[in-house]
Amino acid sequence: MGKSVIKLKNISKKYELLGAKPTFVEFLMSRDRQKHWALRDIDLIFEKGEKVGIIGPNGAGKTTLLSIISEIVYPTSGELKVSGKIVSLIELEAGFHPDLTGIENIYLNGLIMGMNKLEISNRLEEIISFADIGKYIDYSMYSYSQGMKLRIGFSVAINANFDILVLDENISVGDEDFQQKSLKKIKSVFAEGKTVIIATHHLDFIKKTCHRVIWLEKGRIIKDGPTNIVIKEYEKANR
Repeated sequence: MGKSVIKLKNISKKYELLGAKPTFVEFLMSRDRQKHWALRDIDLIFEKGEKVGIIGPNGAGKTTLLSIISEIVYPTSGELKVSGKIVSLIELEAGFHPDLTGIENIYLNGLIMGMNKLEISNRLEEIISFADIGKYIDYSMYSYSQGMKLRIGFSVAINANFDILVLDENISVGDEDFQQKSLKKIKSVFAEGKTVIIATHHLDFIKKTCHRVIWLEKGRIIKDGPTNIVIKEYEKANR
């Protein structure tokens, strides 16, 4: 058995739903809140260098699981332990400030991701080149389109010095050309010794890249094991 880099013990996540959008006072006064358990009693260990696919239907809890691992959201109960630096390709705009320029936001976002100023400076040209937004890199971010912000966020994240990469297939970065460039960069990470966890509906991609698959349904683990075995059972169940 290899070295574990992520441990989840008895992790559960509950959301409270009100249905129709309430006013602020209605939100405070409401006692009729529906409880939705996005995850229930999740016990998982990820080992160093593993390539793991997370599968399941919409609403299974895949993105919630990735968000908890990335510490974007916190569990209602349970314990998470992470050993190593995580880069998450989920919330790419986290930490950006609209009044700062693209370059200033690269430094800010890099620091939030755990890089130091020297690391960012050494990789600045590569980050700027990959984002490829031209003269706008010197403009304040409030003038950016959504696609430009995502380009900067992706470029900082993928060029950070990380041990663990967490990504959700629902992420859409820029135009088609940039998406292809991003996919090529992600595929190169799979060829390295880093730990990669990806949630996706693309089973063929998982078959080619992942050694292990975790199948989620309604917030619970249905199956966790070798890729060929889990996907075979998943496809059989969904015929």
